[in-house]
Amino acid sequence: MNGSIGRAVFSQARMELALTMRRGENVLVTIVVPLVLLVFFGSLGLIPSTSAGPMDFLVPGVLALAIISTGMVNLGIATAYERYYGVLKRLGGSPLPRWGLLVAKALSVLALEIVQVVLLLAVAFFGYGWSPHGGQGVLAVVCLVFGTLAFSAIGLAMAGALRAEATLAMANGLFLLFLLLGDVLMPTDHLPLLLRPLSEVLPATALSDALRFALTGAPSFPTLSVVLLIAWSVVALIVAASTFRWE
Repeated sequence: MNGSIGRAVFSQARMELALTMRRGENVLVTIVVPLVLLVFFGSLGLIPSTSAGPMDFLVPGVLALAIISTGMVNLGIATAYERYYGVLKRLGGSPLPRWGLLVAKALSVLALEIVQVVLLLAVAFFGYGWSPHGGQGVLAVVCLVFGTLAFSAIGLAMAGALRAEATLAMANGLFLLFLLLGDVLMPTDHLPLLLRPLSEVLPATALSDALRFALTGAPSFPTLSVVLLIAWSVVALIVAASTFRWE
């Protein structure tokens, strides 16, 4: 990446982030909703009893939900409407290469996720006295990276293959599915028996379980969850690359 393209990419990334923060619905989904869920469930003690403490279960799950909301919902819906209104087509013809635009979007997603993670951890620490104690900081970062790749790719796959309205409906529907069945607020073993097999293969469950081990020192390494998370990332990226249309 030469200097001029690099500056153009970072300039576009700043623009992407600024546009995200100007959209009230994006701020609601990506920042407000995870914070509200953390405070609501953390304050009222509504998390079912598990082998870990309530906050040890809740905080990693809400962090996973924040990644889902930013990568899949925010990026997917915004990109879908950019394609619908012809913005992507015009940007594709600009001096900024198309891969540069995707890199800029990725940088804006990562910047927003850093804000989310800092806010959520600050609320957990100052509000509930919780802090990470798993001793697996590197694994936590790896999980966040692969989670970002997986859910951003899912969002881009929908945005590039479906109409904007369909992307809006599907992204919100998947968000609700992952919230309810993704081991975020409800442990998998508390779900009805018929729903557990579905929950166990969802990318949200894989990300939540992997983060839970990394941040809280769960008793056993979640090998299956890590493998599933990487697999979802690879498959989603392949699907997004093969189906994404710029116009």
